[in-house]
Parts: sequence; C-alpha cells; structure tokens
Amino acid sequence: MARALNDEQETACVSTGRRPGPETVGLLVDEAPRRFQSNRGGTNSQVCFAPAAYRVGCSLRRTAQRGLLRAAAVLGLASAILGLPSPSSAQQESTVLFRNVRIFDGKGGSLSAPSSVLVRNKIIEKISAGEMTASAQIIDGGGRVLMPGLIDAHWHAMLVRPTPMAVLAGDVGYNNLLAASEATATLMRGFTTVRDMGGPSFGLKQAIDEDLVAGPRIYPSGAMITITSGHGDFRQLSDLPRTIGGMLSRMERIGGSMVADSPDEVRVRAREQLMQGASQVKLTAGGGVASPFSPLDVSTFTEPELRAAVEAADNWGTYVATHAYTPVAIQRSIAAGVRCIEHGHLMDEASARLMAEKGIWLSTQPFLDLSAAAALGPAEQDKMRQVVTGTDRVYALVKKYGIKTAFGTDILFSKALADTQGAMLAALTRWYTPAEALTMATSANAELLSLSGARNPYPGRLGVVEEGALADLLLIDGNPLDNIRVVEDPAKNFVVIMKNGRIYKNTLAH
Repeated sequence: MARALNDEQETACVSTGRRPGPETVGLLVDEAPRRFQSNRGGTNSQVCFAPAAYRVGCSLRRTAQRGLLRAAAVLGLASAILGLPSPSSAQQESTVLFRNVRIFDGKGGSLSAPSSVLVRNKIIEKISAGEMTASAQIIDGGGRVLMPGLIDAHWHAMLVRPTPMAVLAGDVGYNNLLAASEATATLMRGFTTVRDMGGPSFGLKQAIDEDLVAGPRIYPSGAMITITSGHGDFRQLSDLPRTIGGMLSRMERIGGSMVADSPDEVRVRAREQLMQGASQVKLTAGGGVASPFSPLDVSTFTEPELRAAVEAADNWGTYVATHAYTPVAIQRSIAAGVRCIEHGHLMDEASARLMAEKGIWLSTQPFLDLSAAAALGPAEQDKMRQVVTGTDRVYALVKKYGIKTAFGTDILFSKALADTQGAMLAALTRWYTPAEALTMATSANAELLSLSGARNPYPGRLGVVEEGALADLLLIDGNPLDNIRVVEDPAKNFVVIMKNGRIYKNTLAH
C-alpha cells in the first residue's frame, strides 16, 4: 500500500488555476493512479494528486472501463441477439438523388408535379420539377410520394416496451437494450424524430447520435419533475415519509422522475436535467392516469414552484412543458410562464381561449379507447376513461379557438401499442383532413421542437421537404393525402426511410 502523505503533499493543485476541461477529466480517469505513484515524493509536477484524488481516479477509471464494456455489449447484443439493423447497415452514400417523386412538403394540401430531390451531406440541396443529374445514388421513385419523416411530439423512449414493474424493479441494462430495440422499430415506422417527455433517455440519444443504435432523433426532457403523490411519484406508502435531501427512490435513481416539494427543489431538479442535455423541461402540473396515488382532478405544483422551473429553463434559452388535464392545472401553468401544455383533455372554454390568446402550444393525443391503459389496474383504467371522454371536446376547442397543436401518442408499456403509432396518426382524420393531420405530424411538430432554441440538439429545419432542410424523408407507396391509412402499415408502404441523409430502409434496391 502507498504510504500516507503529509499535509503539504495531500494538497492537490492545478498550477494554471483554470477550471478543468475534458482533457483534464480524461487525465483524471486514465492517468491519476499512475501520476499519483510518480508524484508521491514531491509537489513539483504541474498536476498533483492527494490520496483522495487517487482513489477518485481509480474509481473513475474502473467506471470508464465498465462503461466501455457495457457499450460494447450493447453494440454487439443489439445487432446479434436482438436482430437490430446496425447503423453500419444504413447506406453511407453522402449524395442521393430521388427522381420522379411527387412531394408532400409538410405544409401544403396537395402533391407536387413529378420532381427530383437531391440530398447531399444530410441536407436537401436542390428540388427541381425537371430532370436533374448528379454523381449520386439514384432512387427512381416511380411516381411515389416523398414526404418529411414523421415526428411524435409526446414519446417515452425508455418506457414503451417494459412493464411498469420492470421499469421500477427490472435490470437497467436489459431495459436499455429493450429501449434500443424499440428505437429502431420507431425509426422503421417512419418516425424520424421524437420529443421524449420523461425518462432516462440521454444515453439512448447519445448512442443513436453516435451511430451505435439505429433510431430517431430524440429531444429529451430527462426525468419528469413531480411532487409528493404527484403524477410520476411511483413510491409506495411504505416509502413514506420522504426526507428532503435523503435517499432517492428507485425511479429517481434511474432518472425516470424526480420529486420536488419547493421552489428551490424544483430549481435544482430542472437544472440537473438541463445539465444532462435536456432540450426542454417537463413538470407534472396535475394528476395522471398511470400514477397510483395521483387523482386526475388534483393540481400539484404551486405557481411559485412552476415559475422556478420556468426561470431555470429560460436562463438556458429553452422552455417548460407541463402535464396538465384540468383547467386549474392548465391556467396555473400559463400564469407561471409555461409554453406548452401536454394532454389538456379536460380543458374548458376559458382555458382554450387563454391558450389561444397567449400563443401556448397544446401537445395532445387522439385517445379514443382504453387501450393505452391496458397494462394498468382498474383505478388507472377508470382515470383513462375520463380522459377518453374528453378527446372529442379538446379537438373541438382546438379548432374553435385556433390553438397551436402538436401530435403525439404517449404510448407506454406495450410493444403492441407502439406498433399502432401510425394508426394513431391516421385517427386524427376524425377531426382533420389527411393533409392537416400529416402537417401536424411534420412541420407543426417541428415548430414546437424549435422552442428549445439554443438547447436544440439538431439545429436546422425539420418536418419539411424544402431546399436547405435536414434530410429526414419517407418514400411511400400510395398517396397519404387520399388515403392516410397507408401510414398504418409502414413495413409494407414505406419503401425508403432516410434520416439525416442516410438511408435506413430501401426496398427498391432489392
């Protein structure tokens, strides 16, 4: 064992006095133990380490090694065991030319004349109604429809496949692999972007962005922030009382939700999500369906608590969205500066009018039956029944007052339900034309994503087929403006799926 150092030798110093950057962190992980051994006898080195730093360095090093092994396991298992298409299987051509396609641009109500679309280096470089030539991979659309990739504005990437019990008590490594499998399936359904509204999706997002896993772009919220007994508080009564500053619950430790019962706690929890890379912050301002101790009619956060999160997000150049069904929860959120309401199925005329006047976004879902609560108990299904009864009314109010509205699905705990993601989009034709529904799931959703401002993880235009936009594209058999139900069967009808200029599916090549 190393001999204990004296007080002078135990003083760790960095002679530059600068805040350590990534290179210093790397030094701590890889070099600390060795540097400590070489510097034991003196303090002449630029970076000196106390025994505590040595122990931290060893710990970081072991953690990093374990992380690399886990990453390797994820990469290998995801491809070999789960059968995921590895990102390397996505075609790597940097230039692709679509010929003879009719374009739905994500905004209009009709298709273009037969056109050509040139994609170069992740961007739609040129659109022409005439013939176009380029040194590129050629895809002859044969008159098919080319449209923007779909966007789901209310998704939970980590919570789609596992059961509620598996989320709370299951193996984290397995749940991550399950989420990776679902991410690939989500992309293969044509959803090239999702706005994640609660859950530990930062690592999954990183794996997708680094091409370790094929999946959609993720706009993460991180842990949803709730109160004691609020929606997202999945503790049992035996876990009470809560000690502020005490041990975190399982859901908190894995980053699914965080309990905060004062403005100061809310501020800390919001900043923690932003620190990890949240593009927006999510709070639960009222009761929810899936939480066992959260009645649907209850209002949770006080206005000062909500405002604390809004101030934290605003300082980071982004916004707060709140889970809110009832008029009280909606109006209190707006008073605190919240810019997007999630759900809103129980809103009244006054709330709808206020949202329209203030330009507040509504991110809602076409819930028409109890299937979304199939994995939950009788009490939760009863709450879902209340939500379903409000669906027609919320869309009527949206149309009456012209509320800015986004489309999402909020699918939880069921692979079978996830497979109906496109069918939920098609269900919007109960209230909208196919063109209006598709516009909501593309350019309108992209407009909501842009509220993240400086925290936008994917700068550029999404949700449109326009020159200069990011190249997230679908080539479809059938005309979705005539028959939107083609999106219900993406395996059959989506012949090309492109995200960020890369082709992840191309049945025309076979």
